[in-house]
Amino acid sequence: MASRSGSVHVAVTRRQYGEKVYESFLLRRSYREDGKVKNETVGNLSHLPRPLIELIRRSLAGETFFSSDSLEVVESREHGGTALVLGVMAVLGLPTVLARQRSRERDLVEAMIAARILAPASKLATTRWLAGTTLPEETGIGEVDEDALYAALDWLAEAQPRIEKKLARQYLGDGTLVLYDISSTAVTGRRCPLAKRGKSRCHRPDLPQVVYGVVTDRLGCPVAVEVFEGNTNDTTTVMGQVQKVKERFGLKRLVFVGDRGMIRNARVEELRGVAGVDWISALTSVELQRLVDEGVVQLGLFDERNLMEVQSDAYPGERLMVCRNPVLAQERARKRNELLDATEQRLRKIQEAVASGRLTDAGEIGERVGRAWGRQRMRKHFECAIGQGSFSYHRREDRIAKEAALDGFYVIRTSLPADETNTPTEVVRGYKRLAQVERVFRTMKTTHLLVGPIRHWTERRVRAHIFLCMLAAHVLWHLERRLTPLLFRDPAIPALNEAGDPILPKARSTEGKRKCLEKTTQDGHPLHSMATLLDSMNTLQRHTMRVAGQDGPTWPQLGVPSAWHRKVFETAEVPLA
Repeated sequence: MASRSGSVHVAVTRRQYGEKVYESFLLRRSYREDGKVKNETVGNLSHLPRPLIELIRRSLAGETFFSSDSLEVVESREHGGTALVLGVMAVLGLPTVLARQRSRERDLVEAMIAARILAPASKLATTRWLAGTTLPEETGIGEVDEDALYAALDWLAEAQPRIEKKLARQYLGDGTLVLYDISSTAVTGRRCPLAKRGKSRCHRPDLPQVVYGVVTDRLGCPVAVEVFEGNTNDTTTVMGQVQKVKERFGLKRLVFVGDRGMIRNARVEELRGVAGVDWISALTSVELQRLVDEGVVQLGLFDERNLMEVQSDAYPGERLMVCRNPVLAQERARKRNELLDATEQRLRKIQEAVASGRLTDAGEIGERVGRAWGRQRMRKHFECAIGQGSFSYHRREDRIAKEAALDGFYVIRTSLPADETNTPTEVVRGYKRLAQVERVFRTMKTTHLLVGPIRHWTERRVRAHIFLCMLAAHVLWHLERRLTPLLFRDPAIPALNEAGDPILPKARSTEGKRKCLEKTTQDGHPLHSMATLLDSMNTLQRHTMRVAGQDGPTWPQLGVPSAWHRKVFETAEVPLA
């Protein structure tokens, strides 16, 4: 509509007749003639709808408009979860912990850590998943195949000592508590030299396994991991980890915390010979019973208290903290009674079969009785008599009563000297921190990272795979703490673990009770588990756009973040990008 001698625009004229104002919208062409600017009315637009008039005005002013059919989405990729996880990793400084200088290997490892959190899978499956996310673009790795991921895994194996040392420098200090525990994961195939048959903690006795031990700081943040052969005994791993923490990480003093099955008497003697190392552990139920039989522990004294420090000649140079948890006592009694009843029910069926004549052979009767014991460990509480065509049983009430007397009791042992810092309460609290390591194992094995079954063949890659999962657990530990207001977790848990009675179960805080009842955040958003929260973030996508019907250039366009997306990034203290 415009011409070389003028331009076209929309002009508005207003005329008032009495109290009423009339507006006219005129399409006019402005041009210059004889040095003067003149206007020519081309048409009257007043009969058109106001929105259409506004579009005509803006178009004549130079704006370009597209209809909903003018653009098309070439591709959509998940972005919210990627941006959140990478943002937290950046805030933690994890990329520089992996390597000071950026490299192809560092970028690939960073991407694999994020992938392990967002969609744990095999390396081949990960390459397929990456194509549907913005992770390759955000980390700069581009298109990758499984060979590139395997090469990065080999690089990570070589870098593990250096990375763990950096993490230890950040999270461990002289005199700190160092928590340690072990678990196991099944391994498929027969080629890995670490894969051995052993006590399965992942309920896969049909497969060989590897054993791995995780070292955390006093709050349960994973710092280091070591992989052992699948038939390794718990106790044999202790001294190696103590030396690793003390010498490789450069700690002059530390307090090593391990469970009762790990720091036994033989390990105690070895630990006494290591300067600057104290330890906290616990006695077994057999050792506790021995203290009761010797009169060192008098159960009647716990009617009015739940913690008492005692000494025993059987444990020279050690302090023993005897604890009684009444809630645990009730739970153990309930469980034992259920198991006794279930076992007796199976034995009764055998007795009825013998009495009816359906089962007469003594060998077959014994075989049936052996199966009846199952895994409940109730055999010690029954006395059985098996004969040809006869079978009888009865409960050993004396043994049951003796065991029940110790319900809820446990004993913490330590080499720490008695002072204002190492009170009995603090020693017990230190041992109970091992529950945080168990939480790391649950994260690695079940709830998020799916560390196994492991399908790698070589020892180096098995070690690197488990280290990769530990690094992912490290990031998740921080992510959960940052996002606690949006999760089902009670926000008072860290404070409760640091104060109050260390023996009695922790009561929910006011906010924890509110979360349990309302299942919403304080501002009305639905509460999530960590897994469902990450899934919800992937609804924020980045689109690749182009003009419809053309093979021209494309450009990225981030979807509009919802109020929930903004809330998550704000709570995690990560910029939305």
